[in-house]
Amino acid sequence: MAGIEDVARAAGVSTATVSRALRGLPNVSDATRRRVLAEATRLGYVPTPSASSLATGRTRTIGLLTPWVSRWFFANVIEGAERALRDVGYDVLLHTFVVRRDEPRRRVDPDVLRHRVDGTLVVGLPLDDDEVRSLVGLDRPLAFVGSGPDDQVTVRLDDVATGYAATRHLLDLGHRVVGHVTGVPDLVSSWSPPAERSLGYVRALAEAGVDVDRELEANGDFDVEGGRASTAELLRRRPDVTAVFAASDEMAMGALLAARDLGLRVPEDLSVVGVDGHDLGEVAGLTTVAQDAYQQGADAALLLLEMVNGAPVPQRLTYPTELVRRRSTGPPRAS
Repeated sequence: MAGIEDVARAAGVSTATVSRALRGLPNVSDATRRRVLAEATRLGYVPTPSASSLATGRTRTIGLLTPWVSRWFFANVIEGAERALRDVGYDVLLHTFVVRRDEPRRRVDPDVLRHRVDGTLVVGLPLDDDEVRSLVGLDRPLAFVGSGPDDQVTVRLDDVATGYAATRHLLDLGHRVVGHVTGVPDLVSSWSPPAERSLGYVRALAEAGVDVDRELEANGDFDVEGGRASTAELLRRRPDVTAVFAASDEMAMGALLAARDLGLRVPEDLSVVGVDGHDLGEVAGLTTVAQDAYQQGADAALLLLEMVNGAPVPQRLTYPTELVRRRSTGPPRAS
């Protein structure tokens, strides 16, 4: 079987140049890269991970930290990132963290990543300042998807605008008592999506001259059951609510179930809008503010690889959203 030395000899270059050419690294001319690729193909050379690591000083692995792999947003981001990385010969080292309202989360330990990854993606995981500093201390590229501190590279939505758009849609339909199902406050950072979507909710109400009443907010757990329980609690406490803005589609689907449990018609008695663009949203007839989570994951992974290669990158990529109107929203019921 041909080795890297055979390719180097055939192409008339050093083994280091072969390694750089095959991995798309800079400082290799186009003509040399083509010659190396042609000789590698002719000789049937395939670099092994260990040889790649020795030649480049890299692991060709990206660490990915996330609270969940099964929920819609996280699953789509992870799939997008993993496929983009796989296409260029990188692996993903996945670490998940249980995030629940009733138990403390295991803290991020940077030592599990040290010397094992070329960079780290943090997908929707709420971190405190010390945890962020510990990841920065690895001296490897770091990027966030879905949420992230202002001084780090982040791929995300404008969550304030997202919350505003969802709430504005309900207000434009004529609703004036609008509930909000959000995340658990003690599990989020000031820069997290639920905090910023709540801010958009408040801004839309204030702009419309509607009083902001914290009794209209309920804490969900970003899943269907959390949305169901939170909406039921909200409607028992405030039966005058005619519409609900849920900070995720899964919680919004839970809100639809809560309405059914309570014998309420949607949208005649209760309108519901979510955020995401979940695959099952059309089946449920759910109005949503849709985003492309898969593309965010893919682009974040490629952005991180640019950082690994020393290229300058924008500090923030902000993705557009689209209000998708379906049958779960309509004008409020008659008095």
